[in-house]
Amino acid sequence: MPDLTHIDEHGKARMVDVSGKEATRRVATAQAIITMQPETAHKICQNELAKGDALGVARIAGILAAKRVDELIPLCHSLPLSDVSVDFKVGDGQITITTSATTFAPTGVEMEALTAATVAALTIYDMAKAADKRMSIGGVHLVSKTGGKSGDFVWEK
Repeated sequence: MPDLTHIDEHGKARMVDVSGKEATRRVATAQAIITMQPETAHKICQNELAKGDALGVARIAGILAAKRVDELIPLCHSLPLSDVSVDFKVGDGQITITTSATTFAPTGVEMEALTAATVAALTIYDMAKAADKRMSIGGVHLVSKTGGKSGDFVWEK
C-alpha cells in the first residue's frame, strides 16, 4: 500500500501523529468569490439588505469557522490560532473574500483559511438570498502558505 498519511497499515482512516514535528509559525491565505447581480453587491456595500450588515456578519462567521475546523473536517488537528482575518473586495457583481490564518504549531493552517473563506461566502449568500437567488460561490483556493516541512507555496495564475 502506498505511504498515505491518513491511512494506517490496515487501510483504515487515522489522524496523523504530528507530535514529532517541530512547531513553527505557519500562515495560510485563501480566497473565495461570490458572484451576484450588481444591484445585490451595491445593497451589500451600502448595508441595505433586510437582514443587515452582511459583510460584518460574514467576517465573524469566517473567524468562527476557522476556530472550529477540527469539528468540521474529519482528522484535522485542533490548532491554537493566533490570528484569523477575513477581508472583502466588493466589485461590480462580485465579492472577493480573502482570509488568513496564523498559528505556531506542528501542522499547517490551510484548512482554517479555506474554511473561513467558504463559510464567509455562504454567510453572504444567506444574508442576501432574499435579494438575489442567482448568486454563486466559486474560486475557492489556497492563495499562499508559509512554514512547515513542505515549505512555502504561492498560487500562480
